[in-house]
Amino acid sequence: MRRLWNGYLKHHKWWMALAIVLMVIEGSTLAILSYMLQPMFDNVFAAGNKQAVWWVGGIIFGLFLVRAITQLAQKTIMTRIAQKTSTSMQVDLLRHLMRLDSVFFQKNPPGALMERVQGDTNAVQQVWGVIISGAGRDAISLISLLGLALSIDWVWTLVAVVGAPLLVVPVYVLQKYIRRKTSHMRQQASLRSTRLDEVFHGINPIKLNLLEEYQANRFSSIIDTIVSAEVKTAASRAMIPSLIDIITGLGFFGVMIVGGQDIIEGEKTIGQFMSFFSAMALAFQPMRRLGSISGIWQVAAASLERLYRLFDTEPTIVSPATPAKPVKDTELVMQDVTFAYDDTPVLNATTLTAEAGKTTALVGASGAGKSTIFNVLTRLVEPQSGKTTVGGTPINELALNDLRGMFSVVTQDALLFDETIRENILLGRTDVSDHQLQDALDAAHVTDFLDKLPNGLDTPAGPRGSNLSGGQRQRVAIARAILRDTPILLLDEATSALDAHSEAVVQKALERLSKGRTTLVIAHRLSTIQSADKIIVMEKGRVVDQGTHEELLAGGGIYAELHRLQFKENAPIGGANPLDPPEGPAGNGGGLTVNGGEKTGLFSRFARRLFGR
Repeated sequence: MRRLWNGYLKHHKWWMALAIVLMVIEGSTLAILSYMLQPMFDNVFAAGNKQAVWWVGGIIFGLFLVRAITQLAQKTIMTRIAQKTSTSMQVDLLRHLMRLDSVFFQKNPPGALMERVQGDTNAVQQVWGVIISGAGRDAISLISLLGLALSIDWVWTLVAVVGAPLLVVPVYVLQKYIRRKTSHMRQQASLRSTRLDEVFHGINPIKLNLLEEYQANRFSSIIDTIVSAEVKTAASRAMIPSLIDIITGLGFFGVMIVGGQDIIEGEKTIGQFMSFFSAMALAFQPMRRLGSISGIWQVAAASLERLYRLFDTEPTIVSPATPAKPVKDTELVMQDVTFAYDDTPVLNATTLTAEAGKTTALVGASGAGKSTIFNVLTRLVEPQSGKTTVGGTPINELALNDLRGMFSVVTQDALLFDETIRENILLGRTDVSDHQLQDALDAAHVTDFLDKLPNGLDTPAGPRGSNLSGGQRQRVAIARAILRDTPILLLDEATSALDAHSEAVVQKALERLSKGRTTLVIAHRLSTIQSADKIIVMEKGRVVDQGTHEELLAGGGIYAELHRLQFKENAPIGGANPLDPPEGPAGNGGGLTVNGGEKTGLFSRFARRLFGR
C-alpha cells in the first residue's frame, strides 16, 4: 500500500483530502439522524410538543439533504481518482514492459501480459471505487454510531458487540483463502488471454487443420477453471458479512433482553432506546459492507502483488552510466562472441567483420545464428562472452538510443500497425516534409500501388498489415527505413516470402536503400546476394567460410554446393539454367538433372540438413 501511495495516490492527495472530509460529513449524518430519534419520540410523540415537530423534522430533512450532496461529490471525486490512477498504472506498466529484455517476452506470452496490463489494473481499481470511498464512509458511520450508542448506555453497547471477537479467526482464514483463489484465478485469466491471442492470430491454420473444436475445448477448460475459482471466491467473500449478520443478531437479542428490563423498570426512556436501537440498526449495514470490503481488498491485493512483481523485474540490457559519444564510423566487428538461449548454444566464438559502407551477406542453415547476430548488434540480447564493436567502440559503451538509432531493420515479416499507411511510414514523426515523404514512397515503389487503394496513403493497413499483400507490406517497411536514414541497414530474409515479381520490385528498392550504407543481409536465395561485397557462411554458430561470390564458388565449399543445388533445382527440365556456375570445382557440368540419370536425393537431403529447405 505504501508503494501505491508513493507511486500514484500521492499525486491526488488534495482531492483525496476533500473526499475524506465529505466522507466524514456523510458518515456522521447517520449518528446525528439516530440521535434525533430521541427528541422525536420523547418531545413530539410522548410529550405532544407541536413546535418540536417543525425543528425536529427540519433537522432530519437537512441531514438527508447534506447526505445526498456529500455522497454525490465524494463519489465523483473518488471515481476521478480511481480512473486516473488505474490508467496511469497501465501506461507506466506498458512503458516498463517495453524496457525489458527480449528474452523476457520469449518466456511471457503476449496474452498473459495483456491481462496483467488490463485485467490486474482494473481489479486494483476497485481499491479506489469501493474500498477507499466505502471504507472511509462506513468507518466514519460506524465509529459515530457506536459513539452515540456508548453515550446512551455503555452496557447496552457492550452487549451488542460482545460477539465481535469471535469473528477474528474465521475472517482471517477466509481472507487468506480469498487471496489464494484470486491469485489462481488471475493466472487462469492470463492463460485465457493467451489462448485467445493464439486463436485469433492463427485463425487460418486453425481452419485449415480443422482445429475449431479442439481450440474451443481448450478454451472451455480454462473458462471452467475460472468459473469455479470465481464462485468459490464469491462464496468466501459473502461468508464474511454472513458471519457478521449472525454475531449482530446475537447482539440485538442481548440488547432486547437487557434494554427491555431497563425500560420496564423506568431507568431509560423509550426515546433513548429507539435512538440506541436505530444507531445499532444503522451500524449494521456499514459493518456488513466493511466485512465485504475485506474480501474485496484480498482480490485487489492479489492483483497488486502480480503487478509489482512485474514492476520489480528490471532489464539487464541498459545504457551505461557514462555512455560513449556516438561513433561516426560504421564498421561492425564481432570477436569470439558466444551466446546461448538458456542451455541451447547459438553463437560459438563467432568472429566476423562487416566493412563500413559495404554489403555483407550471411548465409547458413536455419539455426546457424544469423538472426542472433542481428540481435547482438542491436543489443536485443547480451552475449555471454566476446566483444562487439561499431566503429571501434564496444556497443555496450554506447547509449541504447544512440546504438539502435544507427540501425534500420527490414525483415521478412514487416511489422505494420493497424493504422493508415501514412502513419505506418511516419511512425509519429512530425519533422518529415511532403517532399521527403514522396521521395521515400517513390524509392520504395510504394507509389506503384497507392492509386489502387481506396484512400491512397490514408488507407488503413489493417491488423498486422492484413489489408496489404506481402510485397506491399515490404515496400512500406522499406519506405519507413528510407525515412529513418540510418547509416547501418539490416535485412533479414526481406524477400524470402515474395513471389518473383514482388521480389524483383522489393529487391530493386533494397538495392537503392543500401547504397552508401553498411548493410548486413540474411538470405537463403543466393541470387539476391551474388553482388554482395562479402559473403559469410555460417554453420552451428561459427563462421566457416567467407569471400566474394566468385571466390566461394571457386573454393568448392558449402556455399558452392548450395549454389549448385539451388540453381540446378530451379533449372528447366531437359534444359540448362543460364545462371549455372561453369564446370569446375563448384559444379559437375550438368550432373544434377531430373531425367539424365543422376539423382537429386543426396543434394536435397544435404540442403535440408544445412539450410532447412
